[in-house]
Amino acid sequence: MIAIIAILAALLFPVFESVKMGSKKTVCLSNMRQIGLGFNLYQGDFDERLPDRRDIKRELRGSETWAWPASDPRAGWAVRVISPYIRSVQVFICPSIQKTTLGSAAQVLQSTEFGPTNYWLWRFDHMDADKVELDNLWGKTEGEAVADLHQANNPTVGEPTGPAEVELVVDPYMPRTIGSLPANLKGLAAHTGGRNRLMLDLHAKWMRDTRTNP
Repeated sequence: MIAIIAILAALLFPVFESVKMGSKKTVCLSNMRQIGLGFNLYQGDFDERLPDRRDIKRELRGSETWAWPASDPRAGWAVRVISPYIRSVQVFICPSIQKTTLGSAAQVLQSTEFGPTNYWLWRFDHMDADKVELDNLWGKTEGEAVADLHQANNPTVGEPTGPAEVELVVDPYMPRTIGSLPANLKGLAAHTGGRNRLMLDLHAKWMRDTRTNP
């Protein structure tokens, strides 16, 4: 009997683990949608423009250094700006990587007085005080954002034709192809084999990424 129970446990454990991971992925997608709604409400109060709070981003930058990514996609500034428009700042935490090696990495976790975040906002990764890069969304309307990204010639963005093709929020990932990453981070992602993304039109989906661990 004990042997049968052990065999059943061995067979069922991967199933339970898969269900658990799938549940966390769903919670993460829900979090992203709520963050997106927060952005949408903010835009309604500010002439349909996305936030331009490079001042907060510079303030929160800190002294952390890393080889990749070269820019700073962390979303601590958004926790401050968007928190009045959402029910709970807990939506800024992906449950899959909370208190993990990836979730605690300097280029991922960022704390604010309202709470921490481990999500990335790639299109708000520069903080130059004098100009807004074409591939950044600071202070732009959706139409301006799409037009600028189309001209930016950024291979990671492509040439979007509408907000459905513009990434707003993504959970962090560390590609195996980046040689400068520490060995303990290479290939790590919040969700096995890919990542969740929220687009500017507020639809969210999981995307396979072969650069992350399967």
